[in-house]
Amino acid sequence: MRFLLDYISPYAYIAWTQVHALAERHSRTVEPVPVLFAAMLNANDTRGPAEIPAKRLYTFKDVLRTAAHLDLPLTPPAAHPFNPLLALRVTALPMPEPTRKALIDRLFKATWGGGSGVTDRDVVDRIAAEVGVSDAAERASSPSIKQQIRDNTSRAIAEGVFGVPTVQVDGELFWGYDSFCNIDRFLSGATHIDPDVVSRWIDLPAAARRR
Repeated sequence: MRFLLDYISPYAYIAWTQVHALAERHSRTVEPVPVLFAAMLNANDTRGPAEIPAKRLYTFKDVLRTAAHLDLPLTPPAAHPFNPLLALRVTALPMPEPTRKALIDRLFKATWGGGSGVTDRDVVDRIAAEVGVSDAAERASSPSIKQQIRDNTSRAIAEGVFGVPTVQVDGELFWGYDSFCNIDRFLSGATHIDPDVVSRWIDLPAAARRR
């Protein structure tokens, strides 16, 4: 299971806390993939929830309700949207996978769990050092790591990913934490979508267009 994430999304934070148990139930592993959500928005010529006032309010209420149901701490960052690139690049550094999971745990907590955010270089460096990743911010500024985030994002866009969190499972995309019930059923073999039916939906003609 590939878990595509950007720290800018509170839903990605919530989903990250739940995806490992879901994977374990089906004897799967989770591969975290840092991507830049803003680039996905640009590629699809759309705006993020935080950029649409009514949707921004609804989103924050919805994540508060979801976090309360899951008994998760949820505190807004100092500003939103914010620039997540440093944290994404640090996440992409070479490291053992258990260390990467611990790092992502801490970076999400710093963003949405009452921490000091992930836009400050010293804060990100300190968090990384605490899980065993030294000189993280400096190493994350290398051209190869910057390119890794671009490549991750370009690949995701090419594969039809438009938002975060998205989980890729056996060639299928599942967007959002609210799709986890469908992942569970999919991995249990309980759901199957007939390709012919899907084609009928995709091929529906547009009878009206917005100006």
